[in-house]
Amino acid sequence: MRRILIVGGGYAGFYTAWRLEKKLRRDEAEVTLVDPRPYMTYQPFLPEVAAGSVEARHVAVSLRGHLRRTTVIAGSVTEIDHAHKTATIRPLDGPDRPFEYDVVVVTAGAVTRTFPIPGVAEGAIGLKHVEEAVAIRDRLLTAFERASGLPPGPERTRLLTVTVVGGGFTGVEGFAELLSLATALLKRYPELTASELAFHLVEAQGRILPEVTDDVGRWVVRHLEQRGAHIHLNTQLVSAEDGHVVLSTGEEYDTELLIWTAGNGANPVVAKQTDLPIDDKGRLLVRADLRVGTEDAPIPDAWGAGDNAAVPDLASPVPGALTVPNAQHAVRQGKRLAANLVADLRGRRVKQYAHHSLGVVATLGLGRGVFQYRRLVVKGFPAWVMHRGYHVLAVPTWERKVRVLLVWLSAVVFGRDIVSLQSVQQPRAAFTAGGTPRPATGAPQWPTAVTPLRRPSPAALAGQPTGPDRVNGSANPSPTNG
Repeated sequence: MRRILIVGGGYAGFYTAWRLEKKLRRDEAEVTLVDPRPYMTYQPFLPEVAAGSVEARHVAVSLRGHLRRTTVIAGSVTEIDHAHKTATIRPLDGPDRPFEYDVVVVTAGAVTRTFPIPGVAEGAIGLKHVEEAVAIRDRLLTAFERASGLPPGPERTRLLTVTVVGGGFTGVEGFAELLSLATALLKRYPELTASELAFHLVEAQGRILPEVTDDVGRWVVRHLEQRGAHIHLNTQLVSAEDGHVVLSTGEEYDTELLIWTAGNGANPVVAKQTDLPIDDKGRLLVRADLRVGTEDAPIPDAWGAGDNAAVPDLASPVPGALTVPNAQHAVRQGKRLAANLVADLRGRRVKQYAHHSLGVVATLGLGRGVFQYRRLVVKGFPAWVMHRGYHVLAVPTWERKVRVLLVWLSAVVFGRDIVSLQSVQQPRAAFTAGGTPRPATGAPQWPTAVTPLRRPSPAALAGQPTGPDRVNGSANPSPTNG
């Protein structure tokens, strides 16, 4: 049987494998998918995860739970040698090993793009993975808890200050959802006031939300500013060392939470560790039928889709335009790639990928949103309903759709869940806080023998001096628990 290797389990990779399972006969091909995470993250829900409107586990679709006929390898592909049809796989544990394939599907996605700005690598959090969204939510809730116990002053102001760098869809949605959460939290913290909240959105360009028209983008800015937000356009982050933000305009302030959403970069495996053709931005060169290569020189048995691929946009009136790297395209490209791959295996004609946009929709916090399709613009509550309706239909599997809907319905009755679980990021803190001494240096030193506790002697019961009790082989002159 043909061996198909799928590199990456994001939107495009997951949907490619999912469709291949439905279309391939059991004796036709073996499918192997490699990804370091055991799940596919539905990223459009991450802003709502950060705001506590969606349960974190409900945006993570288990690869092994839904890909029943696909071999899933927990690891990363570090090199692709298509000339010899061999990939190097680095599992989570163990040495690298070669993997021979007949067909490769590169859907490795993109990585968060950062710049050498002081303090960003040490203190910023991205918003590309579910772990990051959960950490953002817990840190904001914990900041409110800490601020409520402090008198008004610089430290309290710092705890209630949030900075988001990047004015694309992820940045604006995350910013607006966190602002909505923070405003709602004020009802639970009478010690704090709305004037103490400081939410800053920093964007290097002169506008936000590049996928919408200028008028809609300006309306979103005015809408956020009316809710108390500070929008910094044509502004760059200069430094963020120790939480002290310095902007290119000269403005300075301290922030507790710094979120980086300033775009995506090329996946280094695609850009540097493959002999497949790439463009000047490190993306895989892909034809309209999702084969790797150019129209005149296709690469046999190599396919690509998603954020790591430069896919021609046949629906765009602009010659040479490429599809926007978003979920709407990645999902549909994965489905088309699977259909084309099966057709190619069976000697049939493949079809080109062409998708006319259904419009763009963004959440701006609970009960607020914006939608645009060509000249049609919907704002406010109707757009928010459209946002939730579209994404609950788009999230894969009925099981996940039902779970998300149930959380939303429960929130209507009981409101947001405002419990912070930041302590789960240090699960051993409570365990080690019980008084167990830790070695100053080196590896943990476990006792080689345990001395059992014995019944006290008559002399001890009579109050006469005795030697120190010995517990676990060490002198302990004070009483022990129990």
